Amino acid sequence: MMNHEINKAFRERLARGGAVLMPGAANALAARVIDGLGFEAVYISGAGLTNTYLGMPDLGFISLPEIAQHSSAIRNTTDLPIVVDADTGFGNALNVAHTVRTLERAGASAIQLEDQVNPKRCGHFSGKDVVDLSEARSRIKAAADARIDPNFQIVARTDACATHGFDAAIERAEAFIEDGADITFIEAPRSLENIRDIPARLPGTPQLINLVVGGKTPILDLSDLDAMGFGLVLYANVALQGALKGMHDALAVLKTDGRMDEGDLVASFEVRQNAVHKDFYDALEKEYAVD
Repeated sequence: MMNHEINKAFRERLARGGAVLMPGAANALAARVIDGLGFEAVYISGAGLTNTYLGMPDLGFISLPEIAQHSSAIRNTTDLPIVVDADTGFGNALNVAHTVRTLERAGASAIQLEDQVNPKRCGHFSGKDVVDLSEARSRIKAAADARIDPNFQIVARTDACATHGFDAAIERAEAFIEDGADITFIEAPRSLENIRDIPARLPGTPQLINLVVGGKTPILDLSDLDAMGFGLVLYANVALQGALKGMHDALAVLKTDGRMDEGDLVASFEVRQNAVHKDFYDALEKEYAVD
């Protein structure tokens, strides 16, 4: 499927209403699993890439070329809409425009930009700070103007809850909508009351909520968030945290026992090959085999 078709279908899906449950993928293999399980969209997490690709915490270490490379690899594995976390856009408004063009060409369906100072911090870390509203708005305006496909969407995130309070975060989201944001994202609300207020106070624009296992925002059922009016329910790093636990558990047994065979701790060889569609490449190899 062509990117513009995926983007159009994603915009139409959000316009129909009903919460879309969106897991994050830190690599193409995770995206394949997400697709195979029938999810409607996939998210490329800057934190997930930083943790898995660099082995470092989410403190602004990942770069645009690295994100673009992973976006392209993931687009090659799935026709799901891809929402890409582009942190602060890697500079001023001119850099943001370049970031949008780069990631749109790499296969993204939407780009997420935030209003933190650069270098940013994970939204569920302490010590965050945000730029002035005028600078934050310039990022969103530049992003909206830079897109080629009108169905490529801009997700505007604000971290102002932690620094300026909930009302200020709502005001920033309202400003971002005026500037061309298609989806807004208030990061790390801490109370059920605030969570309910987000879609109520920002009607008419899809709202994204980020549920971080072990983070600052209370974990709520998808059905409850759907009833509140959220458009996207993000679990950015469940796949990563699950994989990390699985690696730790399997390798701990290997270290203790000195051997490992198929069983409960590891996927079978067959499951692994199915995950990467080896049968598809076997068929191609036969089709193009030289007699």
